[in-house]
Amino acid sequence: MLVITYIGIIARNMHYKSADIILPLYKSLVRPHLDYCSQVWNPYYKKDIIQLEKVQRRMTRLIPAIRDYPYETRLKMLNLSTLETRRFRSDLIEMFKIVKEIDKPTHGLFTKAYYSSTRGHCLKMAITASRVNCRKFFFSNRITKAWNRLPSAAVESKSVISFKSHLSAAMLRHLMGDYMSHAPFPDSHILSSN
Repeated sequence: MLVITYIGIIARNMHYKSADIILPLYKSLVRPHLDYCSQVWNPYYKKDIIQLEKVQRRMTRLIPAIRDYPYETRLKMLNLSTLETRRFRSDLIEMFKIVKEIDKPTHGLFTKAYYSSTRGHCLKMAITASRVNCRKFFFSNRITKAWNRLPSAAVESKSVISFKSHLSAAMLRHLMGDYMSHAPFPDSHILSSN
């Protein structure tokens, strides 16, 4: 992986490893590779999600002052979120752009839900039935439940910036319940032998 190479370069060449130095390097050299086009390649197997999270875990351990703290504590101290939360947030932002026709993908990616409901917002999307994981965890199916649970104020935002301000950390934690129902490990017998 290219990002591991960047982490190695940073670790070898930075003698003074404070958060003020390591964090900007991580945000500019490593994280863009992990975030790029995540709506398309977003992993759904737990082993793949854990593998990606190891990159950020390793990067936060480079800072000697917080190296011995648990990963979640290091993230809070550095004001970072998990990569999975970042991917979830970017999925919601992309969904907003598609619904508001800021981004215009090919037709048929989403189907508007035509059932009458007294709860929620008026821009709810229907969830497509699927039998295979590839389709089940595809962008349009993966994000629809969370999108439908958003409050009206967020969905009816006039701009992307306004929508982003509605996506607080508490709301993301609340919405990620359905989103985080991952596929099981594909070859768990292989993982247990390591």
